[in-house]
Amino acid sequence: MKTWIPDARNFAYLRWPKVEALPKDSTLLVLPTAAIEQHGHHLPLATDTLINNLLLGKALERLPADLPVYALQPICYGKSNEHIGFPGTLSVSAATFMALVRDIGASVSAAGFKRLVLYNTHGGNASLVDVMARDLRAEFGLRTFALYGSGGISFEGLSEQEKAYGFHAGEVETAFLLSAIPELVDTAAYTMNYIAQVDKPELLRPENAAATFAWLTRDIAESGVMGDPRPATAENGARWVEQAATRIAAALEAMARYENLYRP
Repeated sequence: MKTWIPDARNFAYLRWPKVEALPKDSTLLVLPTAAIEQHGHHLPLATDTLINNLLLGKALERLPADLPVYALQPICYGKSNEHIGFPGTLSVSAATFMALVRDIGASVSAAGFKRLVLYNTHGGNASLVDVMARDLRAEFGLRTFALYGSGGISFEGLSEQEKAYGFHAGEVETAFLLSAIPELVDTAAYTMNYIAQVDKPELLRPENAAATFAWLTRDIAESGVMGDPRPATAENGARWVEQAATRIAAALEAMARYENLYRP
């Protein structure tokens, strides 16, 4: 799979004596978590994994050369059962995903490393990443961090509707790939669907509310798209990639330098 991870930051490219010589207390290892799943008619199955690799790679380029931060190989398969029924979706159970993250954490700890960040770009994994970050801290004493998506950028120029409900294969994901790997985007195959409308507030919401309902993509979108990819441009994608990479790099540097100031 195409990668934007700098060779010098790719943990799997190291030889074991180099790994042994790394400063174990301060080295930060980044475990990407993503998915292989349908992304409508216009985006590839690997969209979440490609975006993870793109944003992380661009962020790693921005770090000080002497800061020991390395990307592990990604967990490409995620808990994607919301997309089951669409050809190409490859999903693992919550238990399998959590067991894999746990075992990788065990290996990281056994090698003497103390810092691990789970960097997730698939919504179906998010709650599991939260659980595993705490569990790895409790079981192995790892200083564990969680990092999500685009690092919290504001996506200037994106409509409020798309910000709220462009969940999947919408404008942002399409713009990212148009900017970085446009040959994988079929711009003639765009479709649009939304799970809810920001101008029609309801008690029950699909996400980010006190009362929510569980949903499957088939409940909402025959094409598999939740959002509107039609306004996406490579120019916006490139701008958002740069902004996200800057935010993610800042977060990674803070994690690499983090000390618990509240320890009694």
